[in-house]
Amino acid sequence: MCGIVGYIGEENATGIIIEGLKKLEYRGYDSSGIALCTKENKLLVRKKKGRIANLEKMIKGEDLTANLGIGHTRWATHGAPSDVNAHPHTDMSGKIAVVHNGIIENFMELKKELTEKHGVEFKSETDTEVVANLIGVCYEEEKDLEAAVYKALKRVRGSYGLGVVCADEPDKLVAARKDSPLIIGLGKRGNFIASDIPAVLKYCRQIYLLENNEMAVIKENDVKIYDADHKEVQREVFNVTWDADAAEKEGYEHFMLKEIHEQPDGIRDTLVRRMDDDGEIVLDGINLTKEDIENFDKVYIVACGTAYHAGLIGKYAIEKLAKISVEVDVASEFRYRDPFIDDKTLFIAISQSGETLDTLAALREAKKKGARVLSVVNVVGSSVARESDDVFYTWAGPEIAVASTKAYTTQLVCMYMIGLYMGRKKGIVSDETYRKYIDELMAVPEKVSKILDQEEKIADIAKKLYTKNGVFYIGRGIDSAVSYEGSLKLKEISYINSFAIAAGELKHGTIALIEQGTLVIAIATQDKLFEKMLSNIKEVKARGAFVMAVAKEGNTAIEEESNEVIYIPQCMDEITPLLSIVPLQLFAYYVARNRGCDIDKPKNLAKSVTVE
Repeated sequence: MCGIVGYIGEENATGIIIEGLKKLEYRGYDSSGIALCTKENKLLVRKKKGRIANLEKMIKGEDLTANLGIGHTRWATHGAPSDVNAHPHTDMSGKIAVVHNGIIENFMELKKELTEKHGVEFKSETDTEVVANLIGVCYEEEKDLEAAVYKALKRVRGSYGLGVVCADEPDKLVAARKDSPLIIGLGKRGNFIASDIPAVLKYCRQIYLLENNEMAVIKENDVKIYDADHKEVQREVFNVTWDADAAEKEGYEHFMLKEIHEQPDGIRDTLVRRMDDDGEIVLDGINLTKEDIENFDKVYIVACGTAYHAGLIGKYAIEKLAKISVEVDVASEFRYRDPFIDDKTLFIAISQSGETLDTLAALREAKKKGARVLSVVNVVGSSVARESDDVFYTWAGPEIAVASTKAYTTQLVCMYMIGLYMGRKKGIVSDETYRKYIDELMAVPEKVSKILDQEEKIADIAKKLYTKNGVFYIGRGIDSAVSYEGSLKLKEISYINSFAIAAGELKHGTIALIEQGTLVIAIATQDKLFEKMLSNIKEVKARGAFVMAVAKEGNTAIEEESNEVIYIPQCMDEITPLLSIVPLQLFAYYVARNRGCDIDKPKNLAKSVTVE
């Protein structure tokens, strides 16, 4: 969840690290810091609570020249945001500095030992300072940073992405990874470490992806990677092909708004890249045969947050098109209930980053029990992708805003394509049905663009309603799944207490909360359920609710029961989620903007959740 950047080379590390941290600020932003090793064997550490701008202001005008350094932007897990708890952390000698993503599970046990046996006095409340001092103790014994880190990590339990430097060894940077992403960038004038590619993309496009339980020693002109037994391993270079400009705002006020507007292209790319000239779905690199599919008697879709909501739509698609029972589960709960999994189970993991630790842990549990694992991931080469049997990549491009938008809609496209592919292989989906779905899906990008043309209208509605402090989202059938995602978008970035519920459940308790002026957002895009939704809208209107509805063009009867209506273009009921979510994303954005919220970096949240 936090961001790490490190550099060793010919240039001054300070500017490079600060610039890299800014590219990662979406991963964590309650404090930041930098540690530099000078050629005079001095360790300079500067850190500050708040955004990176606070750190920049603190060091402005100071001569911080060094060719080796590490930096960090934090999302707090241990200790409240403060200057003291900010990374990097040093050992008691002040020679060793550490930046860390993840959680050290046995830090209390280690802290007690370091205090009682070695007289260490801790300054912060963090688990990372424990790691720094453990490495410091090992360094006193080994007199070599590489050996000290290796020895210390044998004692550590938990997850970590680590960058370590030592004032006495200004020619090397040591990195290690377990369950928290870390990459090594290979530049022309030096080498890098980072927790995500955008941090180093300006300087290099060739990277190494560190695997679990690996350690690396990075020098200006050399990189060596070691496995858990400290044996050197050879690693294939991964070439980054996407454009660095894709991670810039390009004139939009926020990344979230830019990414909402990128959805037509993302949906189109995700579709077209998996289809041949005849319109047939071709899942390159996914080797699910007819026999494999017929062997599956159950599908689990497991994910977190927005990806979980994409899984709810995936359940509808796969059950309808492939006629296989599908269960959708929250990754953080999945493995604790000992689910029934065997070699007849297809496990589908959905993750934008491919580094979501709960999803990764569930995936590993499923593999252990014999399941076939298919992942839907946006980030090429991520941990979820590498540990899956088959990977269906979305082509959303880099998503920077914490609140996911284009990743969600491209994930939906993947789920429809997986359902169609499986149904086609089983002989369930006829040519006529298949062609109807493909034609409808191919028309979605243009229809999303038409919804985006209503942005001004949606912004005006948001301006009327942004002062509401409680909101209910309702829908029936597949619309109820969309309501969960719409509600999440609003609460993530506006901090309004929003709640989603299947409309038919209103009268079983929730309607007691509806009173004069309560905002209810009703999604009514299912033709076969339209009349029932009208009845539910009447129920809340009778109790004083203000209703904003989302419906298909032509269903004007909804205007009589609603205060505001946003229409989406006509399409088949089954694929309406690709359209109905877009006005809800825009509504959430403009509500948050009117409330003065930090839209791209909402409080207490981070983009990639790499801790349990």
